[in-house]
Amino acid sequence: MISYTKRYINIVSLIITILIFSLLELSIQQIKKNNFNITSIINIFKINTVQVELNSNNIKQETKEEKVEIQNQNNNSILNNTEETNWKIIIPAISLEAPISENTKKETMDKYVGHFEETSKTYGNIGLAAHNRGYEVNYFSNLKKLKEGDKIIYKCGDFEKKYIIQTHIIIKDIDWNYLEKTEDNRITLITCVENEPNYRRCIQGVEM
Repeated sequence: MISYTKRYINIVSLIITILIFSLLELSIQQIKKNNFNITSIINIFKINTVQVELNSNNIKQETKEEKVEIQNQNNNSILNNTEETNWKIIIPAISLEAPISENTKKETMDKYVGHFEETSKTYGNIGLAAHNRGYEVNYFSNLKKLKEGDKIIYKCGDFEKKYIIQTHIIIKDIDWNYLEKTEDNRITLITCVENEPNYRRCIQGVEM
């Protein structure tokens, strides 16, 4: 009886071992299969993510290109308007006749007298700036020769006004008081002071 029991137990143990081994093998195969599927899903997700990012970058790039194109169009429009509207300043005392363009960036003042965008183009206080030395174009090179009583003629399309110089002073480069809005009609010219980087020459004329 004891011998039979041992034999029985051995057989049962063998069967259990075979079953466990079989189950393990099936589990391993299933895990491998699942891993493959998970890997595939992850890869698909990654591909989609990359595609979304690329599309996003393309959209951003297109947006930047559109902005650049719009900016170029605006710049061309400014140049065309400068020519078409006959926007210029004339100062007979120093034989100056110069074209004006919007903003006071270096790129603008390399070719034009720049208009302070914060100031008026017609009535009120018109603010202008230009180089006076060291550049290819130095429209305000002789501004220092102007004196009270000299005339300034300003044209913007059909708009034209004449001013008489009332103020000729040196101001700090952070002093913007002379460019503030005014009730009367004025024109304010700003340029650098030779060898004085912290100062500016300011000439202001009032309507004649």
